[in-house]
Amino acid sequence: MTEKKKILVFSDHPFSPSGVGTQTKYFIEALLKTGRYQFICFGGALKHQDNRAVKTEEWGEDLVIYPIEGYGDASLLREAIWDERPDGVWIMTDPRFWGWLWEMEEEVRSHCPLVYYHVWDNYPYPSYNKKLYESNDAIASISKLTADIVSTVAPNTKHRHIPHAIPPIFKVESEEVIKKFRKDNFGDDENKFIIFWNNRNARRKQSGSLIYWFKKFLDKVGHDKAVLLMHTDTRDQHGQNLDLIVSDLGLVNGEVKFSRQKLPPDALSMLYNAADVTVNISDAEGFGLATLESLSCGTPIIVNMTGGLQEQVTDGKKWFGIGIEPASKAIIGSQEIPWIREDRLNEDDVVNALVTMCEKTSKQRRKLGLLGRKHIEKNYAYEEFEKAWVEFMDEVIEENGSWDTRKNYKSWEQIQL
Repeated sequence: MTEKKKILVFSDHPFSPSGVGTQTKYFIEALLKTGRYQFICFGGALKHQDNRAVKTEEWGEDLVIYPIEGYGDASLLREAIWDERPDGVWIMTDPRFWGWLWEMEEEVRSHCPLVYYHVWDNYPYPSYNKKLYESNDAIASISKLTADIVSTVAPNTKHRHIPHAIPPIFKVESEEVIKKFRKDNFGDDENKFIIFWNNRNARRKQSGSLIYWFKKFLDKVGHDKAVLLMHTDTRDQHGQNLDLIVSDLGLVNGEVKFSRQKLPPDALSMLYNAADVTVNISDAEGFGLATLESLSCGTPIIVNMTGGLQEQVTDGKKWFGIGIEPASKAIIGSQEIPWIREDRLNEDDVVNALVTMCEKTSKQRRKLGLLGRKHIEKNYAYEEFEKAWVEFMDEVIEENGSWDTRKNYKSWEQIQL
């Protein structure tokens, strides 16, 4: 029997509710299903109550997860490399988090290939990322935007576009099922225009702004016409106190409702189905999993035309909701990353988009959503995601080898000679 290939993973915890965590889980499961891979996963990006190793009943020793704070550090990876002798290292999320790792490129790549799943960047082309991109054996990009950036900035690095995946659990329910769900869960609000927001309560997600602009929308259409349902932590340490914002704005009659508990995918799918529209007005978004899930459930979307959101709301010919063009750009950054552009929306454009969607008939919104469903089936099928990752990782492992069979990498010492 052929020995399984072992992959070290540094990313969001695969059981976390983040988009990065969800896609990490999908990636791992796709390769585990082949029976040819096993994973040591360092799951970070959140606070853990228990940092002991986690195994699952389904995968046993083939998937071991170590909860960590942040995204790890050089000493943790160095120890894992020598203890586990992996056949590859796979990392995912914003490139700014991996400066420490790319600085120790030689210690990793002299033994095994380094694969990066690139989530987020923005135009203009970040030329300062060239050395970071070239410090990987291979890069997969989550959106057409990041794919274009990598191909332009580091054209000689092995690269493939592998977009987000949506599993079959996110599906379109019948009108009868939706009507009953709305009646059972929204009571007197069942016939109102329901706006759904499913995101982390973080600054760039504009959770507080959405509540403020929702009030402006209600001032136009009537406070008895709509409900904003926000599936989030109302007091995230990286966000705002949403309960206080609602209170201070005088939205005390149930206009804004919160879903605070983590939900299984089937329950989340029902919320998408029950909504009339799903909104994402983030200043910056690598892809935006929630709006993709919404379209998979046949519910149209309103999005900021930034990052991967812009390829969800339209295929260039048909529209599956409303895309709002940014009114301005802001430059943020750090000492290591000189600048990153954020795309900012203005109040009037968001309010007008909500009014426009509200004024459509339920049949018109349904038509938009069902067109979006076809868009998902064609471009973001879960089966194609699994197939793409298996092919890509098989290629990377075969082409580069590891340890005694390592090839296609020249160490710094060899280059100097």
